[in-house]
Amino acid sequence: MKRIVSTDAAPEAVGAYSQATETDDLVFTAGQIPLTPDGELLDNAAIDVQTQQALENVEAVLEEAGAGMDDVLKVTVYLDDIDDFDEMNDTYGTFFDDEPPARSAVGVEDLPKGVGVEIEAIAAK
Repeated sequence: MKRIVSTDAAPEAVGAYSQATETDDLVFTAGQIPLTPDGELLDNAAIDVQTQQALENVEAVLEEAGAGMDDVLKVTVYLDDIDDFDEMNDTYGTFFDDEPPARSAVGVEDLPKGVGVEIEAIAAK
C-alpha cells in the first residue's frame, strides 16, 4: 500500500507530487532541488552548496519515512552542466559511507527554477 511522506524539514511539494511515497519496504523521494525548507532558492550558489542543500532535503524526507542515508539503494543526480560533476561528487561523497548506493548522474538542458542540480533517491526501510 502506498503512503505519502511529508515533512516541514524539507521544501513543501509545490505541484502535483509528494515529497516522497513509501511502501512497507521502500521509500521513493521526489527530486530535491537546492531550495531550503523556508523557501530560499540557492540557484545562484556554487554547485557544491546546491548539492549540499538538495541532499539535506533528501535526508530530511527519508528521516520522516523512518529511513536514512545509509538505507539508500539508488540515487539519480541531474546536472544542468555535466562539467559540474566533480564538484558535485565531492560534496555528494560526504553524505555516504564506505558503501555508497548505486548512482546515475545525468546531464540535462534545464532543471526546475533554473537550479544546477536535482537529486532523487530510493531507499530501503
